[in-house]
Amino acid sequence: MSPLRVIPLGGLGEIGLNSMLIELGDEMILVDAGLLFPDSPLLGVDHLVPDFAYVRSQADRLKGVLLTHAHEDHVGALPHLLRDVRAPVLGAPFTIGVGRARVDEAAIPADFRAIGPGEPVRLSEHFTIEAVRVTHSVPDAYGYIITTPAGTLVHSGDFKLDPDPPDGRPTDLPRLTRAGDEGVDCLFADSTNSEIHTETGSERAVAIRLHRAVAEAGPRRVIVSLFASNVYRLQAVCSAAERAGRKVALGGRSMERNVDIARREKMLDAPEELFVSLEAAAKLPKDKVVILATGSQAEPRATLSLMLDENRAVHVEPGDLVVLSARPIPGNERAVGALVDQLTDAGATVLHGSAQASLHVSGHASRPQQQRLLEAVRPRNFVPIHGELRHLHAHCATAREAGLGPEHAVIARDGEVLELEGGRVRRSGVAPAGRVIHDRFGESTLQPEAVLERRRLAELGAVFASVVLDGPRGGIAAGPYLTGRGLNDVEKAVMAHAAEEARKFLSEVSPELLGDDQFATDQLVLAVRRAYKQFTAKRPQVVPQVIRLPGSSSRPM
Repeated sequence: MSPLRVIPLGGLGEIGLNSMLIELGDEMILVDAGLLFPDSPLLGVDHLVPDFAYVRSQADRLKGVLLTHAHEDHVGALPHLLRDVRAPVLGAPFTIGVGRARVDEAAIPADFRAIGPGEPVRLSEHFTIEAVRVTHSVPDAYGYIITTPAGTLVHSGDFKLDPDPPDGRPTDLPRLTRAGDEGVDCLFADSTNSEIHTETGSERAVAIRLHRAVAEAGPRRVIVSLFASNVYRLQAVCSAAERAGRKVALGGRSMERNVDIARREKMLDAPEELFVSLEAAAKLPKDKVVILATGSQAEPRATLSLMLDENRAVHVEPGDLVVLSARPIPGNERAVGALVDQLTDAGATVLHGSAQASLHVSGHASRPQQQRLLEAVRPRNFVPIHGELRHLHAHCATAREAGLGPEHAVIARDGEVLELEGGRVRRSGVAPAGRVIHDRFGESTLQPEAVLERRRLAELGAVFASVVLDGPRGGIAAGPYLTGRGLNDVEKAVMAHAAEEARKFLSEVSPELLGDDQFATDQLVLAVRRAYKQFTAKRPQVVPQVIRLPGSSSRPM
C-alpha cells in the first residue's frame, strides 16, 4: 500500500481559502472548498479561490467532498470546483443547504448528500468517514474522523469548546476521546485563535446582549449587521424583535437565503408573519422594525454600506441604533473602522466590538481549548491548519507542550505534500497550489499580471500617446499627441514639453524602421518614457497608438 498523502490547497498561511486534499492509492477526497476575500486593495477583485488544477487533472480519482461548515471560507469555492469535477458533496443539513444554494446560483449540477454525526460512511474502497459534531459560530458544524488502511486522521474543522451552546449541541469531545483510544495517526486542527490564552466565550452571552439592545432601543429603529450564516444570532435578534413587537426586515441576498434555509431545517424558530420586506419596513414606525443587514465587514456592495446612500428608500438616519455583531476579519480593521465613522457621521448610534465586547465572541478555540482537544485525541502526529503562519507556529508550540516531539508536530504550507508512513508525517515534495483571482464583474478569472497592471495604473496614472506616420515614407506626419489620466499636477504641466521631447526622439529614428508598425509602437512608448524621465521621477504607464496614413507600406515583424 502506498503512503497516505495530504496536500493542503489553501488555509495554511492565511485566514480563508480552506481546502485539503487526502490521497491514498488511486483514490482521493477533499475537505472543504473555501474562498478568500482580499484583505488589501485588489482593484476589481471580488474573491480568490484555491487552484484546483491538480484535482481537475485527476477528477476520476475524487470520491467525495466533505464540508465542515457553512462559512464562505469553507464552501464558497464549490461552484469553481464543481464546474469541472463530479463527486458527491457531504455535510450537515444546514451546510449542504448553503452549499447547494451557492452551486444552484451558478446553474451547476451537483450531488449533495446530508449526513448525520456518528454515522460512519464508506465513501470508497480506501476511505470511511465519520462526522463529529463541533461547536462553531454557525450551526451544524462538523469535524471528521477519516479512516483508511494506511492510518486514521482527525480533521477538526473550525471549532470551539462551548459548554452551553445555544442549540444545546456542544463539541463531541467524548467521541474524539474514543477516537484517541482507538489510535489517531494525525490530527489537523483549527489554529485561528492559537495566540489567545483566555477561554473563548459562550455564544449565549452575545444573545443576552442582543436581546438587551433591542429591548432598550425605545423609539429608535434598530439595524443589526452580522454574518448571515450565524443562525444563533439571527435567532436572538428575531426572538428579541418578536418580544418587543417589532417586525424584521432582511437586507442582503445571503441574509434572505440563509434565513430561508435555517427556517426550512428548523434551526431558526421565527414565524413567517414576523418578516416584512425592506420596502414595507420603510413605511413602519421606527420603533416597530429591526433590519438584519449584511455588511458587518464593510463590504462595499453589502446592504449596510448601501444604506449610507441617502437616496435609497431605506437608509441610515439620525437616531438609528446600529449594532455590529461581528469582529473584523484580520486585515479588515481599517475598513470596518471607516464604516463606523460613516454610520456615526450619519447620525446613528453604533454599538460594535471595540465598544461593547459582549456583542461578539469568537467561534474558534483559544489556546486552552486547543490543548484540551490535543489531550483528548492524543495523536501520534499533529499539523496545525486554518490560520496565518504565526497562528500555525503558536499552535505547534502548544502541541509540543502536550508531549509531541518536534518531528511529530509539523508546520506545512499550501501545496506541500505530507506523507504519513511508519508512524510519522514527513514532507515529500510539492503539488500545484495557489490562488485563482476572480473578477468582481462576472465569473471570469484574472491573471496575476493583469492585477499588477491595474495596480500600476492606479499608482502611476496613464498617458495615452498617439502619432501619425506617413504611410509611403514612414516619417512623422503629426504628433505625438499626449493625453493623461490619473496624473499629478507636475505630470500634467509638463505634458506639452514631454510631447515635444518625444517628437525629437522619434525624428532621429530611420523612417524605414518606422515603416514597421510593431517597431514604431515600441519606439513611441520608449520616446514618451524617456521624455517623462527628464521631468519627473515617476513614469506613468504609456498606452500607444500608431496611425498610418493611406498608402502604408508597413511591414509585419
